[in-house]
Amino acid sequence: MVVILRDLFRYSAEFRIGAVLVGLVLLLSALAGLSPYSPQSVYVVPPDAPPSLTYWFGTTSRGQDVFWQVSFAIRNTLLFGCTVALVSRLLALVIGLVSGYKGGWIDRALMSLNDTVIVIPLLPILVLFFFVMRDRMSWLMLALLMGGFGWAYDARLIRSVVMTLRTREFTQTCLFSGMRTQEILLQEHLPYVMPVLVSTTLNNMVWSIGLEVTLSVLGFTDINTPTIGGMIYWANQHAAMVAGIWWWIAFPTIAIIMTFTGLYLIGVAANQYIDPRSQLRGVGGTP
Repeated sequence: MVVILRDLFRYSAEFRIGAVLVGLVLLLSALAGLSPYSPQSVYVVPPDAPPSLTYWFGTTSRGQDVFWQVSFAIRNTLLFGCTVALVSRLLALVIGLVSGYKGGWIDRALMSLNDTVIVIPLLPILVLFFFVMRDRMSWLMLALLMGGFGWAYDARLIRSVVMTLRTREFTQTCLFSGMRTQEILLQEHLPYVMPVLVSTTLNNMVWSIGLEVTLSVLGFTDINTPTIGGMIYWANQHAAMVAGIWWWIAFPTIAIIMTFTGLYLIGVAANQYIDPRSQLRGVGGTP
């Protein structure tokens, strides 16, 4: 891993830029632990104050310091993306490994489930869940729901990798030596799948964070938990742009753009590192 990171820093400008952007976002989120205010507290500072030396990002019409609210919001938004990515990666990994290795009726059954999940229109389903479970729709429940729907594309990709591995000689050698299916998948096939898993994790985080921001802006989530979308929702409720309180929307928007751009660039660099043709063009390989 250290060698991979060293090569990416040395050869990939995209990775360097993405790492700096994500690092700044992580630093901002870490500062939430130093906040003098509770994220749910309102009217703790003068409302509608523009950015200044006292209030770096200004204050909101609800009497909240935008700087500290953004730090809480970006932390929760990143945790949301990580939770969705973790749940969906586990599902994609298990289903992709088992389906690709077993084949037969197991493969057909799992891929039928996979194709069903792919065609489900996710946004209307999540909105429906919100209206049905309005009083119980928490941040964690939304993350688990999105994780349960966000694995299908990557499971098929992992399956295709495993299907090429099961016919190779080292897999046959493992079978003849008496290794169990679980041992073959975890010890022999998983290392080949990990590069794909890493790159799809970043893409999945961008997708889940973007969908969460969309739902929050529309008010279809727990708006009392500070997130980037939740901040924009409250700004819209108070007509911030009409009232000239541009900083209430500008700074959360800048934070989420930095997050998207950083994760995207790191994902591009990871894909280039995985692709042998890209390595031949200078990404960790011969310039």
